[in-house]
Amino acid sequence: MKKHLTILLLSIIIFSCSKDEIIEEENNNSNSSSAMVVGYFPSWRFNLNNQINYCKITHLNLAFANPDSNGNLIMPDISAVVNKAKSENPNIKISISIGGGALTSEQASNWSNLIDKPENIPSLVSKIVEYVIDNNLDGVDVDLEWQYVTSGYSNFVINLNTELDKHSKIISAALPGTTKYTNITADALQVFDYIHIMAYDFKGPWKPNDSGQHSSYSHAQQSINFWKNSIGVSAKKLILGVPFYGYDFTNSSNVNAFTFSSMVSLNTSYADIDNVGSKFYNGRSTIRLKVKLASQELNGIMIWELGQDSFSEYSLLKTIHKEYSNLGFTTTGLCND
Repeated sequence: MKKHLTILLLSIIIFSCSKDEIIEEENNNSNSSSAMVVGYFPSWRFNLNNQINYCKITHLNLAFANPDSNGNLIMPDISAVVNKAKSENPNIKISISIGGGALTSEQASNWSNLIDKPENIPSLVSKIVEYVIDNNLDGVDVDLEWQYVTSGYSNFVINLNTELDKHSKIISAALPGTTKYTNITADALQVFDYIHIMAYDFKGPWKPNDSGQHSSYSHAQQSINFWKNSIGVSAKKLILGVPFYGYDFTNSSNVNAFTFSSMVSLNTSYADIDNVGSKFYNGRSTIRLKVKLASQELNGIMIWELGQDSFSEYSLLKTIHKEYSNLGFTTTGLCND
């Protein structure tokens, strides 16, 4: 009887793996040569699902779900994306990304009402966790930005993490390159398993007369230094964001965003430079340099966003995948290119 009890106890210990232990295993394999590749995929690009190489990414963030006034998440059907991603890459971790950088007035009002009033948080959290479980997802990415990071943000993410922990689900956040929002407390910052550094948008349509590169190599260095050294976040939690888009400052009265794919379509030689006239973006050479930087300093690369890539031999995702391999890092361990 004692022998059987001993075996049972050992089995419980071995198979009771917490979220923290799962993440620790992801981050600390024996040769310390693994890296995360996180790709955001917004719902307005879901028509490109069949062109996405899910074998080249370790984590997929589906964007963006937002709550109605009662806390129910509103998001187009994600089943086709989830099924394809997991069929091509069984180990991929898929999260629902909530919020977004540009909310409607109604969405912003819903968020404020739901998280700034403590009594509304438990119901919202319950519905988010229910969505994750019902859709066979691995976690939640919180992408509330700037004015939408209101007074209840920290209380909300702490409560969300507590409930996600019960199901061994991950929680991450997308945060600006060199800004820590005042409403994010140290305790709230601590709960995130990963922080995706948005090391881009240092310039843009909000300052149309200030043209130039919005996501340079120097911006990446500044962002890493800010989160690692000024804020003190562990490198294993930090993921460097890179853009698959740029800004066209040709006409200061109408500064527009454009995709990397559109530049390659104009001329394949544009794939390896960072600007054409007053159109600024990241070409393959800069992406390689950022991958190398991330491999030395952080735990991976994040992409905004997968649908902006050139689905060709000039693909930036392919560049990231290949560069990590050349540097001796394993990402998914899948794909032959």
